[in-house]
Amino acid sequence: MTDQHNSEDTRRQDGNTSRARDDAEHHAMHAFAELALLTVDGSPPGQTLRRVAELAKRTLDAVEDVSLTVIDNGRPRSVVFTGQLAVDLDERQYELGFGPCLDAAQTGQTIVVDHDSDQSPYREFSRIAARAGVRHTVSVGMPLAQRSIGGLNIYRTADGTFSPAFLEHAEVFAGYAAVAVNNVTSYASVATEAANLRTAIQSRAVIEQAKGILMARDRCTPDEAFDMLRRLSQHRNVKLREIAQAVVDAVHK
Repeated sequence: MTDQHNSEDTRRQDGNTSRARDDAEHHAMHAFAELALLTVDGSPPGQTLRRVAELAKRTLDAVEDVSLTVIDNGRPRSVVFTGQLAVDLDERQYELGFGPCLDAAQTGQTIVVDHDSDQSPYREFSRIAARAGVRHTVSVGMPLAQRSIGGLNIYRTADGTFSPAFLEHAEVFAGYAAVAVNNVTSYASVATEAANLRTAIQSRAVIEQAKGILMARDRCTPDEAFDMLRRLSQHRNVKLREIAQAVVDAVHK
């Protein structure tokens, strides 16, 4: 009779484990599908990137906080994070110039750190993380076209190491996230360049108008007119475009 009860308990536990695994896989597939469907539609870049981090936190088991690090012109920065803990620990690594999030972002590797271990290669950062209550960190490089565009950083305060299944899930997630992050950051970069170009063209047009006004008024050459605008800008500590706009506005009053 006891053997029968033990057998029933085992089957029940196996069934619960199987359902939990199926639920986890269902959530993971849903997250991957949503990542694949994320598009650049004019929404603020931070809003889309925040959704990536939220999906990671929701689908990865027992995660305290998540952040995304990108390398921008050779400098790392956290483009989004799910909580203050993540950004604080990211920033400390940037200040130190050394840490798992930096190494993962630059190399594309997966780096797991047990902050309770004396064998950690990141001893100073491990002390900082442990004081913040973080027991384990995993940083996963985000690969794209044979390079890494950044890293997915996962912070856990709970006991227990990351399982092989967890790490595999995190790496697959990072692969999908890399495409979304690259699309968003590339679009934002192009949009910023376009805005700067428009501003430069508008500034140039205003400066040329102001030069023309000064040339007509003072009977001077284009170079002399520009030199007058430049000297006024330096003397008043005001941008050249603003000085030029004031000259143009004064004529049209």
